[in-house]
Amino acid sequence: MKLSEFSYNLPPELIAQYPSENRDECRLMVLNRATKTIEHKKFKDLLEYFDEDDVLVVNDSMVFPARLYGNKEKTGAKIEVFLLRKLTNEGHLWDVLVDPARKIRVGNKLYFGDGELVAEVIDNTTSRGRTIRFLFDGTPDDFMKAIDELGETPLPKYIKRKVEPEDRDRFQTIFADKLGSVAAPSAGMHFTKQLVKRLELKGAHLEKTTLYVGLGSFRAVDVEDLTKHKMDSEQFIIPEKTAETVNFALDNKKRVCAVGSTVLRSLESSVSAGNRVKPTNLWTDKFMFPPYDFKICNSFITNFHQPESTLMMMASAFGGFEFVKHAYQVAIEEKYSLLTYGDAMLII
Repeated sequence: MKLSEFSYNLPPELIAQYPSENRDECRLMVLNRATKTIEHKKFKDLLEYFDEDDVLVVNDSMVFPARLYGNKEKTGAKIEVFLLRKLTNEGHLWDVLVDPARKIRVGNKLYFGDGELVAEVIDNTTSRGRTIRFLFDGTPDDFMKAIDELGETPLPKYIKRKVEPEDRDRFQTIFADKLGSVAAPSAGMHFTKQLVKRLELKGAHLEKTTLYVGLGSFRAVDVEDLTKHKMDSEQFIIPEKTAETVNFALDNKKRVCAVGSTVLRSLESSVSAGNRVKPTNLWTDKFMFPPYDFKICNSFITNFHQPESTLMMMASAFGGFEFVKHAYQVAIEEKYSLLTYGDAMLII
């Protein structure tokens, strides 16, 4: 397929600038692939679609304050540094994006806060990408504490407001406990503890995977021929208990629901020869776009994504290109809130 086929007119006024007041009160569009019908619900109505021994798999990765603002040595120019991936524990080596990139060259030093953190640029990776070394004497835990104090919640740039204290909590899921993501697994942000409890009372299972969200999840596609796009690798972990529960559900023809694109990528990247999930701790660069034969998941929760994004392509692969394209048009007509802090879609 072609990149341009995933273009649509995204009304700026529908881009959610804040999340819904209550996580599970956002809207939920339900797409039924068998009947090609669309229902309009609240997210807490998810209960209607899951029963005993169905499984919902969530991503338990935690977002850290990955956006830093510092100053370049000598000139004092203000520089934004977006931490993407830790390369080593020892030496505090990171892949980052910098802005404005034209001002940052190999050998430059950057200062953050009142000089609590200093970094040196040691390599160029892409036009905006750099590898930097933080000149820091403490332990990795001490370093992350410094990042936590100096960094900012990494809201997407299409959220046109200043980061607020409440974002630190709302730009996480209630499942988050594995620090290391630079963006939130947004489909999971709609769950509340009460909704989870009610699902469990129905006999449904919630299991966890971990995928550390990096550039792979949101790098723009810049080739028209999708077969030529290369995803950045992201680390994912599937525990043995999750694999067992998912495989039991598959053996008994129950629902296996990926909560978010990161979970869908993880599960579909861990398929065994018998089309079952195996416990995994690997890296994935899997890119799913139509047509794609999904082996594990038979339902999928996701948000409404940017035009021409790999996330929209993945939803289209799962729900069917024409059906999902139609659903996006319906969402715009019905004035759904879109993107990270917006409403959700359930494809069954």
